[in-house]
Amino acid sequence: MTAEETPAVLAGQVTNKDPAVGLRAVVALRRLLEELEQLHVDNARDQGWSWQSIATALRVSRQSVHEKHAHRRKVTGKED
Repeated sequence: MTAEETPAVLAGQVTNKDPAVGLRAVVALRRLLEELEQLHVDNARDQGWSWQSIATALRVSRQSVHEKHAHRRKVTGKED
């Protein structure tokens, strides 16, 4: 992450009147959120959390969080 891509800078750019700047910021923030979700889902699973507990914390269904993360974790050897 460069200095121009810190969450605070990106959040400020989201309200920029130039759509090119604002949309780039939205894309960067979306990527950051996906990375953070993966990190924290992995941490939770590594600490023994159930898929249901993770889903509840993320306010999504157990099925959606499982579909999104279980295969990635299996491929990387983090899930049976």
